[in-house]
Amino acid sequence: MDCPSEERIIRMKFEGNSDVKKLDFNIPERSLVVFHEGEDKAILAELLPLNFGAELLDSKESAETLIPEDHSDERRVLLILLGINGFMFVAELLGGILGDSMGLISDSFDMLADASVYAISLFAVGKSLQVKRLSARVNGSFQVLIGLGILYEVIRRFVSGSDPEPSFMILVSLVALAANVYCLSLLSGKKDKGVHMKASYICSSTDVMANGGVILAGVLVLMTSSAYPDLIIGLIVTGIVLRGAWAIFKL
Repeated sequence: MDCPSEERIIRMKFEGNSDVKKLDFNIPERSLVVFHEGEDKAILAELLPLNFGAELLDSKESAETLIPEDHSDERRVLLILLGINGFMFVAELLGGILGDSMGLISDSFDMLADASVYAISLFAVGKSLQVKRLSARVNGSFQVLIGLGILYEVIRRFVSGSDPEPSFMILVSLVALAANVYCLSLLSGKKDKGVHMKASYICSSTDVMANGGVILAGVLVLMTSSAYPDLIIGLIVTGIVLRGAWAIFKL
């Protein structure tokens, strides 16, 4: 387990399981503490088919009193993240079209994929297990369509050629970088209040690295007068989107 998508899959796996009382994730350390009743082997048996490398490290009784989770902060932060990602999708898409940059266009659709995750998560909060699973399928299908659309456009540009404008790539990516840094600052005060906030923080950290990649591609396009760095970044973002969709469908 090493990303927010896999955390969501594990949470959905155990939803409706009355023996599981609480899940405490630590993504940086790739660990999960499960508070449950019954046999620990039964919990491990649920995790193994997901192929996330699950193994039992320790098992002991706990005297902790479990308090129901409050989702109000989660909803508020999801709404803000949804707004930022939605705005940046439009901004990067326009910048990519004006600057003829596949890197910006693909990163804009990565923003759209993230926004869809936040929107569907907001819809599913407090809903039944069946609704949450249906929402996950819709989200996964949407991400596949986005990934395939980006891949088609990258291949088309490899064949027909493109002329990306590096100044647009760098400028718009700097704005996206500033937006994601703001997301990080917003999440930094919340990441210790719940595992979902920690996962969102890591997700925004990954987006910052993606923005850095597009900026680097813009610099390379400027230095080499070649469109290949821009197209390669487009392929990398395609892989990120499709990997997220595959992680959802593995459930």
